[in-house]
Order: sequence, then C-alpha cells, then structure tokens
Amino acid sequence: MAIHLTAAMRVIATGMTSVIRYVFTRTTTLIITKRAACWSLFIMALTGLSASSFAVFAADIASSHFAANSNSNSGSSDAIKSDVSHIQPPISKTIVTTIQQTWQLNLLKEALRRSDSGYQVQQMSTQMNQKRKVEEALAGTVDVFWSMTSKELEETVLPVRIPLFKGLLGNRLLIIRKADETRFANVKTMADFRQLKAGQNRYWPDATILEANGLPVVTSYQYTNLYPMLEGGRFDYLALGAQEIGEELASHPDPALKVDSHILLQYRSPAYFFVSPKRPELAVAILAGLESMVSDGSFDEMFYRELKIEQLYREAKFEQRVIIRLDTPDLSPLTPIERKELWLDLFSMQGAK
Repeated sequence: MAIHLTAAMRVIATGMTSVIRYVFTRTTTLIITKRAACWSLFIMALTGLSASSFAVFAADIASSHFAANSNSNSGSSDAIKSDVSHIQPPISKTIVTTIQQTWQLNLLKEALRRSDSGYQVQQMSTQMNQKRKVEEALAGTVDVFWSMTSKELEETVLPVRIPLFKGLLGNRLLIIRKADETRFANVKTMADFRQLKAGQNRYWPDATILEANGLPVVTSYQYTNLYPMLEGGRFDYLALGAQEIGEELASHPDPALKVDSHILLQYRSPAYFFVSPKRPELAVAILAGLESMVSDGSFDEMFYRELKIEQLYREAKFEQRVIIRLDTPDLSPLTPIERKELWLDLFSMQGAK
C-alpha cells in the first residue's frame, strides 16, 4: 500500500510540471518571484526530490519558458525587471530566531552554513510562549523557531520536516512526587496509567495528544507554574522529553519531586524548525542544509555528541521501563516516518512486561 501511495504521489507531482509551466505563462515575473519557494517546498514534499535536484528541475522549466517567450516579450521584460527592482526588496540575509544557545541553534547554524546561503542568525532575548511565537512568525518579526509539531502548526507556518531530536522528544519521562514512587511502580497497563492525572502547558501539542488518548490533564498557560502545582497535588506527573527532563528538574529544584524510574510515555510527534510564511526561501535553505547533513552522517554525529545520547540510554534504561504508547490522531501524512535514518530505534522497543 505504501509503495502504491508513494507512486501515486509522484505521478501527481509530475503532473504539477504542467501547472508550473502555466504559472510561468500566465503570471508576471514579480508574482513568480514571490511564489517560487512555496512551489518548491510543495513539490519537494510530494516527490522526495532533494533541494539540488528540484533546483535543476525548476530551472529547466523556467529556462524553457523564458527562452520561448524572449522574443515576443523583449519589449516588456526590461520594464518588468525595473518594476521588480523597485517593488521587491532584496532577500534579507539576517534571520531572527527565538532559539537560544542549544542543540537546536547549533543545528540551525550548521544547516544554513551547508546551504551556502550567507545567512546570519540573530537571537531574540524576549521569552515567548508557543502562541506568541506563531503570532510573531506570521507578522514576520520572528523568522524561525522550533516546536513539537501539530496539524494546526503545520497549516499555519512552514514546517521543515526533519525531526530535530530523531523522535526522542516524543519519548517522555515523568517528574513525580517522591511520595508517589510506589504508586507509579505499580502501573502495568494503560488502564492503570489512566488513573493518574497529567500536568501540561496549554499551548504545547502534548496536551491535545494526552486528551485525545483519554488521559486526564490539568493545564497551565505558564510552564513554570506546573512545578508548584505538581508539588501541591493538583496533578500527578509532568511528562518531558527524555533528553531535557534532568536539566529541567534541576532548574526548578524541589526536594519533594523526582524523575520516575518506571514508565516511558511514548508517542510519535516530532519537533521541527518552523519558518515564517514571509520567508519561504529560508525554509528551502534550512531543508537543503539538513538534508546534506543527514546524507553525509554529520547530523547523527553532531546529535549523538551534543545530546550525549549514549549516556542518556545508559541512565534512562528505556528497555527496562513499562512503555505506555499513545496515538497521535492529527499527525500529518507528510511526516517522514518511512525514512528510518531520521529516527532513533526507541519506537520498536518492547519494554518491560
């Protein structure tokens, strides 16, 4: 079924060639310039073409069109170019991001360097919640941020569908009250787990995923409020990505809290770079850089080194935990699940019985 679906998508995408030719025929150079990067993201997602292959593909279509029309349009082409030069400002090489000094920022800088784009990254010091980041991206104030994905997010801003944590962010450990350690150790099934109440940031996609799986959830619009709420008994656990939970608990020290050693909460919900719709050419550049890193193995090398993955596996003991697997109802069909090189092997583990 997957093979036939992929083939069908490629046939559809191949048919888009005629659509692109039509756009070149019916629209002005100015309109083409504004829309070109959006076309490229769409076709690359459908066909699996690399950025470099798509560039050759698009250039061939463009050159054939302009060659065919160069004589008839010679009188107006200079006027169009003049209009474009006055109306369309040059693409900015400075990009504004909310991403702080982390693995994600280092990855972004390397991807941009690989794309040979000349971009310079400027960090915003203002702290923003998820909702605010999206609003600023739509306004063009923020060019790129990172987030765990959701259907709504992918429909609102431009996703670059390379999982930043290779699926690790969807493998969640739990911060619990020390007094409840035995209670969590007795969890064996989903039915057992549903007796416990989760705490979540209302703006995070996780809250929707937990609720869709029938788990009771208490939310807060402020992440920092969740720790005193947990300690005070408002809910029973706070689920965070395995790679971040130790550092997060250390930054909110509370002697009454600890990281649970028994349960792994697992769902497929990757984190991506998300780009402002006003900067589609930036999304293309980031994708090209990341694909280059995946292809030559430098993505994995950097990932394992910076996030200390081998140490994390030893300390977390994933295979010895009871795995509670959740569905992600609105996961995009464009999620690159079939690309095994983009994911860790955690989703195939059996866990403790």
